[in-house]
Amino acid sequence: MDATHRRLGRNTGLNLVSLMDIFTILVFFLLVSSTDAESLPSTKSIKLPESVAQQKPKETLIIMVTNTDIVVQGHKIETITSAIKSDDVIIASLKDELEHQASRSETAKTVNSPLGKEITVMSDKNIPYKLIKKIMMTCVSSKYTNISLAVLHKTKDKV
Repeated sequence: MDATHRRLGRNTGLNLVSLMDIFTILVFFLLVSSTDAESLPSTKSIKLPESVAQQKPKETLIIMVTNTDIVVQGHKIETITSAIKSDDVIIASLKDELEHQASRSETAKTVNSPLGKEITVMSDKNIPYKLIKKIMMTCVSSKYTNISLAVLHKTKDKV
């Protein structure tokens, strides 16, 4: 540095452009990743019903019921038509998957909540109640007794 100072004859300053670039990227990253609202996975094949509920969703196991399939955590479990046509109250393949997910979950092993394990059902608003009832009965039989139904937040002025 002394040789550079003698050669140029002036004091060279610290180049802060690179440092400012890093901080700018860091600020944008923190702004994007610091949302306090938890959100459910979005899918274009499900149109959720609307509600004026104020409670935010929790991070739980999610069952998505599309127009064609029942999906747990991204894995296709059963088709809608076969689940509706079945005379059983419990959907066997869904129960097996829920028990498998419960055995994998660390929180399910350690937390003995009086309400039971939590689960969220994301269903298209046009799915028949008969199927929703079967899914909920299957959840209860697998000890997922705290069942939440996912809805879109509707503002009060639309009511």
